[in-house]
Amino acid sequence: MSKILVIEDEAAIRRVLIKIISEESDAYEVEEAENGLDGIEKIINSDYDLVLCDIKMPKMDGIEVLQKAKKTKPEIPFIMISGHGDLDTAVNSMRLGAFDYISKPPDLNRLLNTVRNALDRKVLVVENKRLKKKVSRNYEMIGESDAINHIKGMIEKIAPTDARVLITGPNGTGKELVAHWLHTKSNRAQSSMIEVNCAAIPSELIESELFGHVKGSFTGANKDRAGKFEAANKGTIFLDEIGDMSLSAQAKVLRALQENKIQRVGSDKDIKVDVRVVAATNKNLKKEIKEGRFREDLYHRLAVILIEVPPLNDRKNDIPLLIDYFSQKISNEQGVVKKEFSPEAIALLQEYDWTGNIRELRNVVERLLILGEQEVSVSDVKLFATK
Repeated sequence: MSKILVIEDEAAIRRVLIKIISEESDAYEVEEAENGLDGIEKIINSDYDLVLCDIKMPKMDGIEVLQKAKKTKPEIPFIMISGHGDLDTAVNSMRLGAFDYISKPPDLNRLLNTVRNALDRKVLVVENKRLKKKVSRNYEMIGESDAINHIKGMIEKIAPTDARVLITGPNGTGKELVAHWLHTKSNRAQSSMIEVNCAAIPSELIESELFGHVKGSFTGANKDRAGKFEAANKGTIFLDEIGDMSLSAQAKVLRALQENKIQRVGSDKDIKVDVRVVAATNKNLKKEIKEGRFREDLYHRLAVILIEVPPLNDRKNDIPLLIDYFSQKISNEQGVVKKEFSPEAIALLQEYDWTGNIRELRNVVERLLILGEQEVSVSDVKLFATK
């Protein structure tokens, strides 16, 4: 059931609004407040799916109610109720976060359509937050080593800015985790983070993938298609394995960074984009530059901030935490019982040479959970954690 609050100081209009909404659906539970102070108190102490709020009221006007509510419960959609002389204020309220406004006297169809749309939007916002929390849990950075704490500290400083970041480190160290945390903690977190694995896309298709194409620009281009830069507008684009990108595509990425513009393949029309770029590579880009495989000017554009993710062998004191984290995560995903690892088994795993880094450790933990005894022992490790 959707819980709706009507804040309106004119009793006649308040009764009309409540009657219209209540008769529309049994799924609507409507409460009322006769002034702004009463309304904001109800909002703070209860959970509402929607608020209809008059603009001109004694004690506290609707704009003040909107602003105070958005600070404590920003997910609640507001529909502002405006008199004829309040239209400019009503429009301004939308800039402050209101979903929409309706004029007095309320039109039945307009009112009900706006209520339905606002409630649908609330459902989407809540679901989006739930998914974001789920995504965040999938990209947790586990560890308390000096190296990991240093990276976490850098992220806290860098994330709120739009500075471009280049993440380096061997395969399997968790470079994508750093990218996700940069986006999640940024001012762009409400928009999308679009990932592109430059190594997985054939060189002849990478430009189309990044910048899109127009119909007929090449064989198989049957319709216009937006690229990843457009999809990431107002958000973040993560260019993973950028060291594998072709020189031709590098030139276009450089232009996009310099001018905040792109062109679809086969078009000469500029498209403005507002994108934060985070890139990652396991290659030594300075060596690639010397050998003519990577543009030096692009490197300097990307590496405004450089974050180096250490191999697991350089942070072995994080292995116990990682084992516990993976054990819980895998048991939830696979439906297997979470097993304890004996201190001796953990100590032995800390002695291993983890050439495959965190990715390899996760695979080993999964294997031990499935094949090991109730408590994973040294003998289990020697038997199943083949190195």
